Amino acid sequence: VMTLSLLPAPARPGPETRITHVVFPGTTNHHGTLFGGEALAYMDSAAFIAATRHCRRKVVTRHLGETEFRRPVPAGTLVELIARVVATGRTSMTVQVELWTEQLYSEERELGCVGTFVLVALDEAGRPTPVPPLVQESTG
Repeated sequence: VMTLSLLPAPARPGPETRITHVVFPGTTNHHGTLFGGEALAYMDSAAFIAATRHCRRKVVTRHLGETEFRRPVPAGTLVELIARVVATGRTSMTVQVELWTEQLYSEERELGCVGTFVLVALDEAGRPTPVPPLVQESTG
């Protein structure tokens, strides 16, 4: 009889959120590459999680900033989203999201897309509410 041992509980999430997806054919266009709208949906989801972890409140996307699609993302590719809160206002958080592509059968990685999202925290009545300031990590 094999017994499974449980892993220890993971530490509190760090300053970034990471999510991985596989690009399946149902999310691609007629060129066999990821639809831009699908990439934005993945990125918005990662931004939402990063902002929620930062303030632990209900958040909504207020603004999609500059987004650069750097290269096509073919079907069968892994995409890793890395989202970081990079600035805070009184009620808002700016989140930078990178979408990295990775081949399934090699370690080759390339930056496929990068964008900036602004999310606003809401109180129980749905009104903007203050968020904690961004605490910069020390490097020494």
